[in-house]
Amino acid sequence: MNKIENVFKKLKQTDRKALISYIMAGDPDLDATKKFVAELEEAGADIIELGVPFSDPLADGPTIQRASERALQQGTTLRKVLALVREIRQTSQIPLILMTYYNPVFKFGIEKFVIEAASAGVNGVIIPDLIPDEADDFIAVARQYKLDTIFLLAPTSTLERIKKVVKASTGFIYYVSITGITGAELSINDPMKNTLNLIKDNTNKPVAIGFGISNPEEASEISKLANGIIVGSAIVKRIAGEKDIKEFTRSLRDAI
Repeated sequence: MNKIENVFKKLKQTDRKALISYIMAGDPDLDATKKFVAELEEAGADIIELGVPFSDPLADGPTIQRASERALQQGTTLRKVLALVREIRQTSQIPLILMTYYNPVFKFGIEKFVIEAASAGVNGVIIPDLIPDEADDFIAVARQYKLDTIFLLAPTSTLERIKKVVKASTGFIYYVSITGITGAELSINDPMKNTLNLIKDNTNKPVAIGFGISNPEEASEISKLANGIIVGSAIVKRIAGEKDIKEFTRSLRDAI
């Protein structure tokens, strides 16, 4: 059993939900990112997503886009993020997921990326612009090196799409709660709930909900619908404003 799956299993045994926190690697610099990982873990995060900065993001809203720009200005690269993971692994074993776009992975080399990521201590990868239909090569190598492949579903996903994503995903299913970008306003409506129920009918794999969760009240409400929640833009905003992220993370942990 992989580390991410094991987290969900242990939480389920005590009827708790997973808190997955996202930060942009290199914002404001890589040393700060290392410190933030420790703070998030101490505050109760179960899994941490590290964003890899990219110049042309598709799914990210303005908050994470600006964080990506700041990280790129600091010279943050995929190779440096992998080196950071190696450093983090000297003091922490919290599950780490890289959220990156496909272009840096393709340029790095698929097999080389997977081998180096797994060797560094990465547990899973989310690539928003790589769809399961075109991911056979990536999935095959990732399975070989026990790197979880996490794919996205949305309220507009069809049954056919759900079945493809469920088959391709390991670790958990990432359910995008809104038909928009990260940081957009959360809306808990019938289409969102109906698709979520359809996903649950077609898999026993954990489902985590992300996009739009910005406070403990929303976290509490959303956590009742799934196995975990993903919070990114709200944390990245606090980092940009030089505000404490530990207290906010603790409030999310308490809420769920």
